[in-house]
Amino acid sequence: MDHKLLDILVCPICKGRLQFNAEKTGLICRAEKLIYPIEDGIPLMLESLAQPFSEPTGNAPGVI
Repeated sequence: MDHKLLDILVCPICKGRLQFNAEKTGLICRAEKLIYPIEDGIPLMLESLAQPFSEPTGNAPGVI
């Protein structure tokens, strides 16, 4: 997925910024604590497809 697309995508719930997860298989919304999956390079930005996301302790080296 193109980083330029990430600049314009927002969380469909809170309209907050998103970040790739470490494996670049999902987009994380820290405000809502959700991760939206990316399948075949396409972000699936539906609330019903989002999974709960918990912050790792300490710094978040796995988030890009």
